[in-house]
Amino acid sequence: MRLSRWWRAVLITSVCLLGGAAPVDTSTSTDRDADHGPGAQLLRLYNTHTGERLEVVYRQGDAYLPAAIRRLERHLRDHRTGDVHAFDPELFDLLAELAAAVGRPEGEFHVISGYRSPQTNDMLRRRTTGVAKRSLHMQAQAIDVRMPGVDTAELRDAALDLARGGVGYYAGSDFVHVDTGRVRRW
Repeated sequence: MRLSRWWRAVLITSVCLLGGAAPVDTSTSTDRDADHGPGAQLLRLYNTHTGERLEVVYRQGDAYLPAAIRRLERHLRDHRTGDVHAFDPELFDLLAELAAAVGRPEGEFHVISGYRSPQTNDMLRRRTTGVAKRSLHMQAQAIDVRMPGVDTAELRDAALDLARGGVGYYAGSDFVHVDTGRVRRW
């Protein structure tokens, strides 16, 4: 008998919960248990450092889905330390709006940097330029991304048009920084 992904996830979670073990988060699976109908907000992410993929409906209408938010936060963890931090859910809304603004509402973002622990941020500041001492990455309010098939200049322009927070353009490294801080650009 062949089970759908949704039923397999339910079965694995049930077995793990009944057996006292924690369910395994593969972060490469698709979260198809949430409704993809009107009001569903979907994000597709590929973590360039861990190789993990995540497709998840994180919001249904006005309600954020707690389990989906936890999966996003785990996916966007500091890959150097493994630290996970609670993200500003408006950052996920910003990403969904950005994907729609470039005509790719179900496009996959390649994540260059999500959450950064203070230790990681300090290490990056010592090794390179352009890393802020009080980076919003440490507050889980920022993300650095690119989207295959979309020029990063186009992604930057769309983010600027949204006027939802900070936008940094790193043409040489081929990514755009977006955050939920005050509106600014660099």
